Amino acid sequence: MANQTPSSGEAPSRIADVELAISKMLRIGVVAAAAVIIIGLVQFLVTGVSGYPDGTYPLGFGAIWEGLLAMKSVAVIETGLLILILTPVLRVFVSLFVFWQEKDYRFVGITATVFIILIISFMLGKAG
Repeated sequence: MANQTPSSGEAPSRIADVELAISKMLRIGVVAAAAVIIIGLVQFLVTGVSGYPDGTYPLGFGAIWEGLLAMKSVAVIETGLLILILTPVLRVFVSLFVFWQEKDYRFVGITATVFIILIISFMLGKAG
């Protein structure tokens, strides 16, 4: 009984490694989002123009991407906000595969449900 199988000793270590990687991913996402938002804000404060006519701003990923390529300050800020929004969504997506690999199918189902709800909410938000 004193001898454990190698896999039982590796499982907690592996789970801790995955949790550490996910926490790093979240931190990187938040820092990247903050940096992009600050760049856009500084650009807006220095130039004094948003890059768009008064009262308008880019809607949708395509318009934001075009504005980002043209370095329009509002599009840069919106890109940072998108990064911030998508960071936890990416965490849910990664968790789905982690639970699948660990064969924890109950959490696969829960995580898949959460991911589907997130996608549906984005689609409904776009439609509404």
